[in-house]
Amino acid sequence: MATQSLYRRYRPRRFSEIRGQDHVVRALRNAIINNREGQGYLFSGPRGTGKTTSARVLAKVLNCTNAVDGEPCCECASCLAVEAGTSYDVHELDAASNNGVEAMRDLIEKASLGTPGRHKVYILDEVHMLSKGAEAALLKTLEEPPPHVVFVLATTDPQKVSATIRSRVQHLEFHLLPMDELEAHIRWVAADAGLVVSEDAFQAVLSQGGGSARDTLSALELVAASGGEAPDTFSYDEFIEAFINHDPGQALAALAYAVQQGRDPRVLAQEIVRHLRDCFLSLMAPELVQLPDLQAARVSDQAQRLGAAAIVRSMERLGEMLVEMRHAPDPRLLLDVALVQLTHESSGSDLSSLLSRLERLEKSVASGGSGAQPTAGSRPAPVDPSTGRVALGGRAPRDASPATASATRASAAPASPESASPAPATAASASPAPVAAAQPWTSAPEASGTAPASAAPAAAVAPVAVAPVADERATLSPAGATGLADAAAQVSQGWQQAILPTLKPMARALFSAGHFLGERDGAFAFGLPNETHRSRCEQYRGDVESAIAGLVGRSVKLILVVDSSSAGDDGLAPVVPLRSSNSAANAPVRQAETPDEDIDLDDLVDAPPGSVKTPLDRLTDAFPGSVVVEDPR
Repeated sequence: MATQSLYRRYRPRRFSEIRGQDHVVRALRNAIINNREGQGYLFSGPRGTGKTTSARVLAKVLNCTNAVDGEPCCECASCLAVEAGTSYDVHELDAASNNGVEAMRDLIEKASLGTPGRHKVYILDEVHMLSKGAEAALLKTLEEPPPHVVFVLATTDPQKVSATIRSRVQHLEFHLLPMDELEAHIRWVAADAGLVVSEDAFQAVLSQGGGSARDTLSALELVAASGGEAPDTFSYDEFIEAFINHDPGQALAALAYAVQQGRDPRVLAQEIVRHLRDCFLSLMAPELVQLPDLQAARVSDQAQRLGAAAIVRSMERLGEMLVEMRHAPDPRLLLDVALVQLTHESSGSDLSSLLSRLERLEKSVASGGSGAQPTAGSRPAPVDPSTGRVALGGRAPRDASPATASATRASAAPASPESASPAPATAASASPAPVAAAQPWTSAPEASGTAPASAAPAAAVAPVAVAPVADERATLSPAGATGLADAAAQVSQGWQQAILPTLKPMARALFSAGHFLGERDGAFAFGLPNETHRSRCEQYRGDVESAIAGLVGRSVKLILVVDSSSAGDDGLAPVVPLRSSNSAANAPVRQAETPDEDIDLDDLVDAPPGSVKTPLDRLTDAFPGSVVVEDPR
């Protein structure tokens, strides 16, 4: 014979054994003691909180021959018959399967018949499942039942019960059990049943039960059958940490692992919202958090780091996504998008996202930070040099300094003597020394790694100060010019692997069409195909200067010029010579004017097919890594 379940073996037999429902027990016992029991009751509340158990105890005490202080004796023939389920005085009916009019008519006909005991008790479970016709048939009998009949209706969804029925019964609401009382109960059950359960398993059982006594006892029975150790449960802390760190890769990796373990995206989203609700309650009303002490402390720490605005925004966005999931062919795709929007702030421009950023900025200012420097969570993720994309689930270490991040980016460039970091400059070398003539353009060395002949050792290189005004720009000393030439060589070699991947997508696409020219008069020059392209790149010049500074370890100035070698083979960009070294670096570059000449049509020949680029080829060159997809139509 099968072993009886724990929740059946330890089902309360008296009102005093019912835990966590003192308000219900007090009302029912006082009614029995004062002989003022009602003709109908409605018990509502979450599953596993004692609704049907309380109805059976009420049925026992109403027919008990030795009731004392509103408690059944549990020894007389009537009490034993009720417990065995053979009493003629107690009738239990499942309204989920007997929800028709005929079932209610049969109940009404039997209700008028006599009974061996003092009261005939009808327990209707899941009464909200009754049809409209069945409710209408029951309504008159429920309003004026025979004197010996008592109706007890139980439901988990009282809102679906007709208002006319609720107005004819006494409504008692059952609550989830507090965690401390539920923990004491399951520890007593485990000790009485002789179960060996670890401390971690107790905490896991309480978390899985969620305040329901029946669910908690069922989980305890499963743990005991598994050896008394904590089961392998899925933790939602990884998603919360991704929200805190603003790491889309971490969130997507956690989602992929959860789906691989068999989690449904809809159920997963609901569980994340429930976890966020616990975080929100820990900030607003900690006494309402129904979690074990250890888990409540962890949730409180997560809530403090995430902030109220981010929690509310996350719950709202996931709630909207749950509504959209009802008709979505691929629910996981919607969850992917929602997680990226919640972890990548630049992809969200709604009011909640702005409030979240403002709250984090206020925390930074309150903690003593100026708010000008980016936080550790907002540092750019490491980039794979081979693909130019962010590594999945990767973030720069939170304790890494900006210098360490710069060194990480610089390590992606090919190793060469020119890529060595310059030594710190002394106070004497901080000011530039004038020279007789401005230095001419210095071409960047080839990628083979050979240094210029005039290059000085790395230890003797000192940073050069560059004046922002073109007319009063300080000229370079020979040693400073040599150091800047080494930096230009380093930029030329690391442009594709260390600088371009760190730029924004639009900036990376625009600057991919040009090439690095070299240094002149304390600045770096970059050639672009035409004037229109150069004006577009001016918008992102500051980002490129910051990327170069992170690579070479000094502040630099970048000049964008129109250069003929940056144009494609189609010759769309005119040939523009470099300006002389005597002109200002930031002066506009004018196109060379060529006199008109007569063209003999007989001298014209067709260009080879391979030398002419189509618009599609030029578009592909402008966006490296793009793939041309044929229209299936």
